[in-house]
Amino acid sequence: MTETNVLDEIAKASIYWEDLTPGTTYTTSSRTITEGDVAAFAALTGDFNKVHVDAEYAKGTIFGQRIAHGMLVASFMAGLTSRSIPNQLMEGALFSVLENRLKFPKPSFIGDTLRVEIEVVEQRETSRPDRGIIAFMRRGINQRNEVVAEMAATCLFKRRTPANTQ
Repeated sequence: MTETNVLDEIAKASIYWEDLTPGTTYTTSSRTITEGDVAAFAALTGDFNKVHVDAEYAKGTIFGQRIAHGMLVASFMAGLTSRSIPNQLMEGALFSVLENRLKFPKPSFIGDTLRVEIEVVEQRETSRPDRGIIAFMRRGINQRNEVVAEMAATCLFKRRTPANTQ
């Protein structure tokens, strides 16, 4: 297969706005939050809040132990999402992320293993026929099947044109 044929096959495998109908779901692989992740995130961001980095202090909080930074959890979710096969097939059609809204209904702890369950919740046309908007709900789920984070993401996607129809 020539390079041109390979690129054509990849383009055919792309996921476009039309493919992302409400109710479409998929789940990512998982990743465990380590002490090193929390320490590195604190060093990178400068967020050395004691509830994240001081085990003795954290024992006296309502959590009873250190918790991972919410933004670390959100970053894990973004990484797990970007590594997923459906997301990789969307890359050619994704123009941009327009908005992310975050909620953290439960804390995440060092040692928790997270996966992301992703659902298409809305599909809207725009004023331009070559693009559309997709709203996703991404839920960070720990090994106890608890939702620890919710990320509502709105993204701008390419629509199929005669040149890229299957």
